[in-house]
Amino acid sequence: MPTRSYVELKDLQIAVHLGTYGPVDVVPDAHLLDLTLTIAPHLVMIPRDEMALVFDYDPLILQIDALARANHYETQERLMTSIVEACIEYPQIEALDISLRKRPVLSGTGTLGVRLIVDSIEMAALRDAAT
Repeated sequence: MPTRSYVELKDLQIAVHLGTYGPVDVVPDAHLLDLTLTIAPHLVMIPRDEMALVFDYDPLILQIDALARANHYETQERLMTSIVEACIEYPQIEALDISLRKRPVLSGTGTLGVRLIVDSIEMAALRDAAT
């Protein structure tokens, strides 16, 4: 099996105004993001300890935070789409797996989320469509 490498972000609680709720609806108290980015192994197996040799994910995290705070979203899916669109701006990201979930769902329990996997072929197609 060829070497694979990933950047994994787990359980990031994002500040987002998401959904529309009535008086008897359960209003989530948290929205959690998991994001796994497939990147080239040479960005992880580095010959020297230098930031210039790795994928700097901090700007992407700041961009995700800004996207979440910038708008009211009706759906988790639209926020996820915005995050994917942000990811295509980074050529180091070859593919991704994104999950956004909210909690609680019912009686103070449960999480409910949406997951999207974008493979390398689809990432290339999204980049081509964006140019």
